[in-house]
Formats: sequence, C-alpha cells, structure tokens
Amino acid sequence: MSSIQMLSHQPQFSLIPYRACYAQSVSQIFHDAIRYIDDVYSIEQKQAWSPKPRSPYHWNKRLTRSKAWLVVDEAMIEGGHPKCCGFINVETHFNNRGYIDSLYVHPAYQHCGVGHKLYEALEEWALEQDYPDLTVDASLLSKWLFLSHGFKVQHKSYQEKLGQIFMGFLMSKALKETIRS
Repeated sequence: MSSIQMLSHQPQFSLIPYRACYAQSVSQIFHDAIRYIDDVYSIEQKQAWSPKPRSPYHWNKRLTRSKAWLVVDEAMIEGGHPKCCGFINVETHFNNRGYIDSLYVHPAYQHCGVGHKLYEALEEWALEQDYPDLTVDASLLSKWLFLSHGFKVQHKSYQEKLGQIFMGFLMSKALKETIRS
C-alpha cells in the first residue's frame, strides 16, 4: 500500500454537484479513505469493506441515482479538472428519501473541514426540498461528525461484509418540527 502524501499547498475548496467525469476519483477516494483508517478497523475488516476500488461505472450509476456533491480543490488539477477531495450523497426515492448513503473524504484532506462542508450542503438542499428528516448508518469514525450536526443515535447497527462484522450507528436528525394541533 502506498502512502498518502500530506498537503503541500493551501487548498482552495469549492462545492460542486457530482459529475460523471469524477467517477474514477470517487472510486479511489472511497477505497483510500477506508484503507488508510488507523486504529479503528482491523486489516481484515478494511479488506472486506473495500478489497479494491470499485468501477467508475458502479459509482456513476450509484451517484446519479441520488443527489450527490463533491468538494474539489481548485488549487490542484488532475485530468483537466480540479482534484476531488470528498463526496456525499443522499437518497431521493420515496422509500429511502433522506438516507445519507455515502460520505467519504480523501485521507490527505481529512480534518480540513471537507466532511462538514459536504454535510452542510446536503442539509441545506434537504431543507429546500422539504425533507422532514435525515438518516444515516454512521461508521465508528463518521458518528462524531453527524453528532456535531445534531444527529441522535437511534441504535447500534451491524453489517456483514465478506464475513466481517461492522458495528455502526443508525442515526437521525429531524429537519422540521412537527406541527401539533
């Protein structure tokens, strides 16, 4: 596994809607974000969660079937586009409406506010769309970000991936107060 380089420049972050030209970057961010987690998941768990980057086709299909945003670093150009630093998406279909499916940040850009910027854009959009609430199955790492934005833990959750068990937290946040008559 190669090491992730620390930032050697001052990032210039912009928030943009997901575009298909970023599918390969999204795939690599997902994989790298999982593989470079320290002291939370075992090597076996990380291998089960992301044995290799998924295809750009997979990510493009997944993100175009939902509402998705990217944070890009305008100071870094890769493949003719600003470098993708992280992504988030929320389900928009009736049964899963308001479910945050993914939030991943490139390891070199973690602890720079990228996750917060992505979440804040999603919440603003969800409020504009009149979503009553948001839900997420937060990992051990992302739990703290969601708590900082007012989410409440509903209960622990467990997922199985390739024989490995992952504990997480089903969390929710009401976006609108219910009107009581």
